[in-house]
Amino acid sequence: MRPAQRRLAFAAAGTAAILALVDIPASAVPNDAPSSSDATASSLSQLAEGYLQQRADMLTTSPPTLRGVAARIKATPAMSAQTQDDLSALAAKRERYEKIGTTYTKAQVDVSVDDSTVDGQQATLRLTEDTRLYFPFTQKEIEDGAPEYEESSLPHTVKFTKADDGTWLLASDQADAGSGPTPTTQVSDVDVEPETTDEGGTADEDEGTKGEGSSTTPPAETDTDTDTGPGAVKPAATAAYSYNKMIAYADKYWKHHNSAFRTYGGNDCTNFLSQITLAGGWKPAGGSIIQRTSNKYWFYGPTSLWTSYTWGGAENWYWFAIKHSKRTKALRNVYDLLASDVLQADWNRNNVIDHSMFVTKKYRGIPYLTYHTHDTHNKPVNTLVSDHPNTWWYAHRT
Repeated sequence: MRPAQRRLAFAAAGTAAILALVDIPASAVPNDAPSSSDATASSLSQLAEGYLQQRADMLTTSPPTLRGVAARIKATPAMSAQTQDDLSALAAKRERYEKIGTTYTKAQVDVSVDDSTVDGQQATLRLTEDTRLYFPFTQKEIEDGAPEYEESSLPHTVKFTKADDGTWLLASDQADAGSGPTPTTQVSDVDVEPETTDEGGTADEDEGTKGEGSSTTPPAETDTDTDTGPGAVKPAATAAYSYNKMIAYADKYWKHHNSAFRTYGGNDCTNFLSQITLAGGWKPAGGSIIQRTSNKYWFYGPTSLWTSYTWGGAENWYWFAIKHSKRTKALRNVYDLLASDVLQADWNRNNVIDHSMFVTKKYRGIPYLTYHTHDTHNKPVNTLVSDHPNTWWYAHRT
């Protein structure tokens, strides 16, 4: 829990105690004193944080027992059953990750409440879960370029019901990952389906098909001397672009979005990728409103109607980058990705790309991906592929 939330809970309790001790009428309390609904929301945020922490802990090398978690999470019968199913699935995910070489030593979850409603026996919190999952790298390895942790920021809508004895019970939890990959702390039975527009569209050109994309077979051997750390990128001295600036931009704005650009709701991934490549030296192509529907052009305008499809549309960006501008080239395997390269996903193999990601690190043969929707920093490509085995992947060398 964040300090501000703790202060709110303690302040509410402290105010009540002082009033009782000195017999000051409630009307004398300043208008900005925390209300009972504020105190309730603060208390519920602690309950939500504890619940989300337990979920994240299931992914670590020292997970809690299912029975122990059940005893700590107070929920309605229906939510208790759902939670048990989810925790079992997260334990299975941990085992699956371990088999492909990814483990997390600990999890750290913080919750910030964006909005709350307390109405009688019902309460709703709209909150953001900020989670760090720590990798088992030593300090020396981290200094050499290994990521210390994978981190993400995920919106939730959490609802509570008050029991007859006055106890608040968790009633439901809905995570909003948009049309992006399954969050690491969540479970999904099938690959995600895109649900929201990404500001792309049907282009003027008939581009044809892309094929099945890049292989996901891990290499038999990895050269750890040359294929490691943030320096595993194309030599900046021989390139037209600054790859280090691209990486720095992605590291800075993966969570705190750059206010100089619009955010495209539940599908902001390619908008973010375009910002990254712009920061690294990609020059806009075109700029006229009549060019926005052509994949030959790439530009950001003052409104979405004056911005090219290729700026925010994953499918459109692909064709601009790899065919019309030739600023990227296809890679045969996702493990060929280096820092500052790009990976795109066609979740349901319908020949339309749904999601875009950027490589911020590569260490010991594993590319680590950063993206919006949902906001994620340094996620290993092997866990991403493991979560979505039916996806077609398109790896780009930038």
